[in-house]
Amino acid sequence: MTSQAPMSSVERRRSILYIAIALIFSMALGGGLIKVGTGFASRTANGITVTGSAKLSATADNVVWTLNVSLTRQTVAEAVTKVGNDVAAVTKYLTEGGISADALTLGSVSTYANEQWLNGNNTGKILNYRASRDVVVRTKDVQLVAKLSQGIGSIMQKGVTVNNYGPQYYISTLPAMRPKLLAEAMQDAKVRAEAITKAVGGKVGSVQSVKSGPFQVTTPDSTMTQDSGAYDTSSIDKTVTATVSVTFSVK
Repeated sequence: MTSQAPMSSVERRRSILYIAIALIFSMALGGGLIKVGTGFASRTANGITVTGSAKLSATADNVVWTLNVSLTRQTVAEAVTKVGNDVAAVTKYLTEGGISADALTLGSVSTYANEQWLNGNNTGKILNYRASRDVVVRTKDVQLVAKLSQGIGSIMQKGVTVNNYGPQYYISTLPAMRPKLLAEAMQDAKVRAEAITKAVGGKVGSVQSVKSGPFQVTTPDSTMTQDSGAYDTSSIDKTVTATVSVTFSVK
């Protein structure tokens, strides 16, 4: 049997160093595994968050239509007189077309002078005067307004100066639609969550939190969305969309 020579002091210190490194490495590895395990547990506790949506078709039942008579003449009197005549012609066109007088609101007449400017300086000379007045229609007969809006050119051909900004169509029943849409969006969120968790062998548990997104009122088949909620007023037929972000626990 051969006997080992005793370790020198250098070898003894090196051996101690190797043992210390091994201990530190094992502690670090153990701590890392603990952190990884904690991360998975936290993720499981947080559950799964999905977005559900629901939409329905709606028809506008209110309309606001603003027409503006605006023109320029050499004197204030001429401008105001012409505006008055054109507003009367517009009013006649609307009432004869079926709009009741109660549905019309006439704005006040506004005037201002167009001054001459040369090289960025006001010469003090007045070139002409502009006068304008609004005629606003508010009614529930959206189809009638749509028809009259398309035919407004007939009085413009007769020399009536009128700016047609187009009718704006609104849904008065939107508040009543919201509960139904939100309920359907919640159901959609649950179906999506179940499909995801089933694929990995899990089950959907209770609702942990719910966040409702803004409602989007758009033209049919539109993909337009806005962070604060879109509201298209250009069309009579609309699509109303609701979204919810739901967090479910996972079993």
